[in-house]
Amino acid sequence: MTGPGLLTALWLTPLIGALLVVALPTRARRAARPLALAASLAVLGLTVALAVGFDPGGDTHQFVESRPWIPAFGASYSLGIDGVALVLVLLTAGLVPLLLLAGWRDTDPPGGEEPGDTGGEGRRAQTYPALMLATQGLALVAFTSLDVLLFYVAFEAMLIPLYFLIGAFGNSDPGGRAAGDRGTGGVDRARAAVRFLIYNLLGGLVMLAAVLGLYMYTDRAGLGPDGRGTFDYRLITDAVTDGRLQIPPGAMLLLFAGFTLAFAIKAPLWPFHTWLPDAAVAATPASAVLMMAVVDKVGTFAMLRYSLPLFPEAASTATPVMVTLAVISIIYGGVMAIAQTDLLRLIAYASISHFGFIVLGVFAATEQSATGSTLYMVNHGIATAALFLVAGFLVRRHRVREISSYGGVQQVAPVLAGMFLIAGLATLSLPGLAPFISEFLVFVGTFGVYPVAAVLSTATLVLAAVYILWTYQRVMGGPVEPGLQATPDLSTRERVVLAPLIAALIVLGFYPQPALDVITPAVTKTVAHVEGATR
Repeated sequence: MTGPGLLTALWLTPLIGALLVVALPTRARRAARPLALAASLAVLGLTVALAVGFDPGGDTHQFVESRPWIPAFGASYSLGIDGVALVLVLLTAGLVPLLLLAGWRDTDPPGGEEPGDTGGEGRRAQTYPALMLATQGLALVAFTSLDVLLFYVAFEAMLIPLYFLIGAFGNSDPGGRAAGDRGTGGVDRARAAVRFLIYNLLGGLVMLAAVLGLYMYTDRAGLGPDGRGTFDYRLITDAVTDGRLQIPPGAMLLLFAGFTLAFAIKAPLWPFHTWLPDAAVAATPASAVLMMAVVDKVGTFAMLRYSLPLFPEAASTATPVMVTLAVISIIYGGVMAIAQTDLLRLIAYASISHFGFIVLGVFAATEQSATGSTLYMVNHGIATAALFLVAGFLVRRHRVREISSYGGVQQVAPVLAGMFLIAGLATLSLPGLAPFISEFLVFVGTFGVYPVAAVLSTATLVLAAVYILWTYQRVMGGPVEPGLQATPDLSTRERVVLAPLIAALIVLGFYPQPALDVITPAVTKTVAHVEGATR
């Protein structure tokens, strides 16, 4: 048993920061955003300390903390990180300060003036960053949890702040139409938030039944320290490896389906994806990136962490189905992105395609594919953040999302256009930018076991080139459209937000080895565990 440590401080810091931001008195409301930013930077500092102290060749789970939580049910407060969790914690800690800066003016009244010290606008300026910090804290619990029940609680709890970020702070006006839609493409943010919540809650309820079912089987096997059941991830996976946990094939398949359905909705994977485009468009760009780059990664992370190691035989049986759904997601997302007339919705559909690649790599379950999939989670988070934020900065200037309303932006805002181009090229996995390496690893690792799926997935390289380059040509190229002549280029704050993202895409594109050194040992152990359990 260990006491509170670095991982506890990691998730408590943003939650305490959120409470402090909300509790600020009226006269101090202007300090809300700086205080939230300070809390997020403190999380980043703790994460750097974790990364420095992490030994890739050491124990599978490091910085472990464990103490009783609900002893009667075998639940413990257990935290720890392996290489997969570490890179996602780094992604989360690195993105949130940038997202708080990106959304610095999201709660300002129309016209851009600062909110007053009193009234609803001041309260919104406190609540918005607090909700982002709360989401970060819960995501960090999910990434570091070593107890299945604790993971489930965090997995579901993060829906609450995200629901309010979409429904209360989104882009649509009270009538449900996005500002500047000019009569088309309006999104009702309340409806989008409710749809997001219902989809994810339904998946969570199914998962809860599976969590309880898993506990019943661990109780029968007497896996807990007191001879009863347990939710301890390490005890369960060890019992799966040595055969002490025996689950009938039919029951194991149902348990696997219960867990994986919830993760597929969160990811999201076709056909459970339909909540994402509306939610991404209805949310502010900063909170949409938090959702797609961080929260949705909890779903793909959990497939690798829970679906495969806990139920390896069922995962092997279901793999052809999961690979098929992943390929459909890849192609469907690319085709739908080409068909979009809404700039932000296009990026949301592109993300669905990329999530398909991640799921494909996970369930191909080779060392290369799973390593590529994990690296893809990080690279997609960075690339999507850059592309969605720069598009959001442009939309905020003109209050219109329709692609046809733009043209010639590169002539009046060249830095904005350049950032959009680099982020877009990363999204289509151009060699030299970070997503290329991860996508290549997924292709190579998948081809050896599912060559047809790998070949079909390569079709999206063409689709991605079409939807990114064609969009760049229509939005940034050509003559300047009427009304765009006075488009301001990126401000200093916006450049500070985007510069680290662009730098990360370039650095990881040319030198991904440090990330691979951390990821590979953890993935190798997971793949070996699954292969050993299915022999």
